[in-house]
Amino acid sequence: MEPLKLINNKKEWLYLFIIFLLFFSFNSYKEYNNFKEFSSDEIYQTSGKVLNIFPDKDQTKNTNIAKIETANFTFFTSIPNTIELKQSNHIEFIVVSQKVTFYDFVKGFFAPTFNVELLPSNPTIIENINQTILAQHQNSLIGNLFNTLFFATSLNKELQNLCAIYGISHIVAISGFHLGIISFVLFFIFNLLYSPIHQKYFPYRNKKVDILILISVILFLYLLAINLVPSFLRSFLMFLFGLFLLRSNIKLFSFISLFLVILIIIALYPKLLFSLSLWFSVAGVFYIFLYIQYFNTLNKYLSFLLFNFWIFFAINPITHFFFGTTSIIQLLSPLITIGFIIFYPIELFLHLIGYGDILDNLIYIWINTNPSSMIFLTPTFIFIGHIIISFLAVQYRIWFYVLNLDILIFNSYLYYFIYYG
Repeated sequence: MEPLKLINNKKEWLYLFIIFLLFFSFNSYKEYNNFKEFSSDEIYQTSGKVLNIFPDKDQTKNTNIAKIETANFTFFTSIPNTIELKQSNHIEFIVVSQKVTFYDFVKGFFAPTFNVELLPSNPTIIENINQTILAQHQNSLIGNLFNTLFFATSLNKELQNLCAIYGISHIVAISGFHLGIISFVLFFIFNLLYSPIHQKYFPYRNKKVDILILISVILFLYLLAINLVPSFLRSFLMFLFGLFLLRSNIKLFSFISLFLVILIIIALYPKLLFSLSLWFSVAGVFYIFLYIQYFNTLNKYLSFLLFNFWIFFAINPITHFFFGTTSIIQLLSPLITIGFIIFYPIELFLHLIGYGDILDNLIYIWINTNPSSMIFLTPTFIFIGHIIISFLAVQYRIWFYVLNLDILIFNSYLYYFIYYG
C-alpha cells in the first residue's frame, strides 16, 4: 500500500499557513506585551535563576558573567565577583532596560544589573537530582558534564571549549540523538515488562502502540523537566508527528514533515527563531533525511558507519560559520558519536543506582587532554552556497553530487591545508 500524502493541494497549504500565522501572531503579541512591561521604565526589578556563571575575560573588571533566566526573558549580565553566586542560585536584581530593543528582548541580550541579592529558595526536584549527581563525583567538572547530559544544565566553559575541540558538542546538547537512545532503551524495557501482561489481558490491543504512548508520556515529562530545551522540543514534536504519520500511513521521513514541525515550534514559541540549538538540530535532521534519500540502498553495516561520518562532514560548513574551533582530533567525532550510543545508557543506569563515578578515571583523562586547536570560520559566501546546494539536492540528484564535492573540498581544506598547507 502506497503511503498517503500529508498535504494534498495548495488549498490545504493555505489553511495551514493561516493557522500557523494566527498562532505566531498571538504568541508574538504576548512577547511584545512582556517587552513593553520590561521597557516601560529605564530600570526593571525582577528575579531569576542563574543558569551559568563564569569569569569575565577582562580580568581587570573583577566581575563574573552570568546567564540569568527570568519568567519572561533570558539575558547576560556582569556581576561583581564579591557576590558569591553559583549555578541554580535564585536572585533578585534590578536590570537596566533602557537600551534593550524588542529584537534584543526575544533573542537574548546583555544588560547591566545592580542591587543583586541572593534569594532563599527550596530546591526543585530537578535541582535535588542535580545535587545527587554531583555528589557521585569527586570532580565537579565531571558532575557538571553529567548534569548537562541528563538535564541540560549549562555546561562549564572549560568543558564547552573541550567539546568544541573534539567536535562533540552535539552529543552534549540534549537533542534527537538522546531522544532516540532514551526511546530505544525504554521500548526494550517496557516490551519485556508489558509483553506477558499484554498476552494475558490485552491481546486484542496493539502492543507497540501502547508502549509508544507510554514512552511519549515519559518523554513529555522529561521535556518539561529540562525546561523545553529547543533541540529536544523539536525532536519530541517530530517523535509525536512520526507516530501520527505511521498510524495514518503517511510517509515518515519527509522534508515536508520537518518543515511543518519547524512551523509549529515557531508558531508556539516565536523566541526560538533565534535559537541556534534549534537550527543546528533542524540542520542535523535535514542531512539525515538527505542521507536516507540517497543512500537507502547501501549495506546496513556500511551505511551505519558512513552515516555518522557523512552527517558530520555535511554539517561542518554550517557549524564552522558560527563556531570556528578547529582541530584535527575532530575527525574522531563520528566514532565518538557511535561509542556514545553505548556510553549514554550505561552512565544513565550507573547514576540511577548510585555508582555514576565508576568510569570517572577515563573521563578525567579526557578532561585533562590538551589537543591543539585553531579558529577557522566558514566564509559567508561558502556558507550560503552550501545551504543553497543542500536545498537543491533535495529535488535534484545532480546537485547531490555537487553537494558531496562541496563537502569533500571544504573538509579537505579544513583538516589538511589548515594544518599542513
